[in-house]
Amino acid sequence: MKHTFLVALIFIVLFKGYSQVKKIEKPKKESTIQVIVRVQKDKILLRWAPSDALAWKKLNKYGYQLERYTVTRDNKTLANPEKIILAKELKPEPLENWEKTIADNDNGAIIAQALYGESFGVTGVNQLQSIVNISEESEQRFTFALFAADKDFQMAKKAGLGFEDITAQKNEKYIYRVSSNVPEEELVIKYGGVFVGLKEYEDLPKPMDFSAHFTDKSTMLSWNFKILAHAYGSYYVERSQDKIHFERITNKPYTSMNQENENNNRIFYVDSIANNLQYSYRIQGISAFGELGPYSEVVSGTGKSILKYVPHLTIKDFKDDKTVTLTWEFDEAGDSEITGFELNRSDADDDKYIPVIKKIAPKNRTVTYNKLASTNYFTITAIGKQGSNRTSFPMLVQPVDSIPPAKPVNLKGAIDSLGVVNIYWDPNKEKDLMGYRIYKAYNPNEEFSQLTVSPSESNKYQDSVTVKSLNSKVYYKIIAVDTHYNMSLFSEVLIVKKPDVIPPTSPIFTNYEIKDGMVSLEWINSQSEDVASHQLYRKENEQKDWQLILDTKDKPESYVDKSIIEGGTYRYALYAKDENNLVSNPSPEIVVFIPLASVMPVVKGFYAQANTTTNSIDLSWEYRATGVESFEIYKATADEPMQLMQMVTAQTKKISDPSITINTTYKYAIRALFADGRISKMAFYDIKF
Repeated sequence: MKHTFLVALIFIVLFKGYSQVKKIEKPKKESTIQVIVRVQKDKILLRWAPSDALAWKKLNKYGYQLERYTVTRDNKTLANPEKIILAKELKPEPLENWEKTIADNDNGAIIAQALYGESFGVTGVNQLQSIVNISEESEQRFTFALFAADKDFQMAKKAGLGFEDITAQKNEKYIYRVSSNVPEEELVIKYGGVFVGLKEYEDLPKPMDFSAHFTDKSTMLSWNFKILAHAYGSYYVERSQDKIHFERITNKPYTSMNQENENNNRIFYVDSIANNLQYSYRIQGISAFGELGPYSEVVSGTGKSILKYVPHLTIKDFKDDKTVTLTWEFDEAGDSEITGFELNRSDADDDKYIPVIKKIAPKNRTVTYNKLASTNYFTITAIGKQGSNRTSFPMLVQPVDSIPPAKPVNLKGAIDSLGVVNIYWDPNKEKDLMGYRIYKAYNPNEEFSQLTVSPSESNKYQDSVTVKSLNSKVYYKIIAVDTHYNMSLFSEVLIVKKPDVIPPTSPIFTNYEIKDGMVSLEWINSQSEDVASHQLYRKENEQKDWQLILDTKDKPESYVDKSIIEGGTYRYALYAKDENNLVSNPSPEIVVFIPLASVMPVVKGFYAQANTTTNSIDLSWEYRATGVESFEIYKATADEPMQLMQMVTAQTKKISDPSITINTTYKYAIRALFADGRISKMAFYDIKF
């Protein structure tokens, strides 16, 4: 049984044209209820939704009535259809029934917030959220409630938007009708319905047209979602390295709305991988009723490293009308990654280049060719050891008029707040100048890409870039081209700084140590180029507010906090602030407990006295410190080490030692033990009996 998602039914009106945001129109004269159905082997699942936000709000209050009419039985049409009311008043469950659901179900949380939240403001950067933010709050609630319900059938039932008919019989066919309980004087809402029976059960289809393109450390997955839009609205993506054990790499269902660039038919997903290892992928569709479909075919492949460096032909030196020496640039760092170079030639700037000199040594930067025609196009190819080759741009070589234009100079430019780039330079003065080729890169170490298909005649150029990206700068350079396609040297690189709207990356704590009553912290600074300072904050025990303890424009990556108290708990967090006062997210906090480790004062008044009556030595002392748990008394003779003689309670202040010998000198010591683990210094007393 074919059916369409409620997202398709409702969002066609709301989101027609993602690239052109339009305010959502208010409902017109008559609202309707849209119904879809999914037949399973032993039951029939129903989903419905009103066509506009006002009707949804009214129906949440008054509810829906669900009726079933038995139309045929045993392939015969009944003279009078048999009517059953399956539900008289289907409404969203009360707020208290959503509390447990909210904790572990994102879709349930969205629906509950839409139904019962005091406010419903939605922010974000993807297209769906940006579009909805333009509409009014009631439209936001309505739209997101339906979107979440389409992703979770159980939540749809809790929201009064779904029903399972488990009483359906295989020999019967029914009309289901969902109608409104809203009084007509408040709003006229037209009922919706479907005609279906259990015999119309069909297995969910297998996803089709699934492909993978493997490149350097990444895989581009894509599939045609339009073909099965009637069956699936979202997908899970799974990956394996042995084609047996697959695991999901998308924790939440992935849809066409997850991607910023609109595409009429395909969904794209990019996965990061390691090179030279085989990876396998498959996808699984999810219906509007929460059913998981069969897996797609498995696609497999391996990422291959790309040679980072590209040769660039720079000089041609004619020896005679048949011989030329060509010189090229190639970063020396790439010498170890190639087996050598090949010189290629063609009569025209086309795809018919053939190698004319092979096995040029990796360290060579010149080669001589002695079979010139009247017009020659040359390229130089670096042969990568990993099978990745990079070829230079073509160079035109003609024995007559082979002088290239001068290098363009005085390149300048700027970017406005909308990302429009205007660059200009001094015009060349050559009479045979054809124009200029403009190149751009987002990183000075990457290959510059050519922006102009054919040489541009003007000495100015307008480009556009995305302001909200991690790259803070854009790099441009140009070459001049004459009518014989002689190319000048590249101009100096123009560095254009973007308007700063991206906060810096967060610093990260790497280690901490508690020593000598101080906390030593170590971290890695923010890696953003425009960081102006780092700020270290501390919160003590149950304080609500953070305290700034370090704000430095230098770039230290350690700090010793000396102003701490034993027994206290301290939280630390780091921030980075850039030149435009944009502040990063905080680093993950570090929580440090400072143990009690100080040594307590010595026991005072420790005294020993010989008692000849009892032939013992009486020991006594006084100690008024709080928190004492017990005392330890140690004893030794003049030539023996101290040994623990006795441990007594905190209330004891004297004891007698009867284990003595006449004419012997004894050494006694005492210390206090505290309940929190601290100890006092030793007190000593010597006595001869």
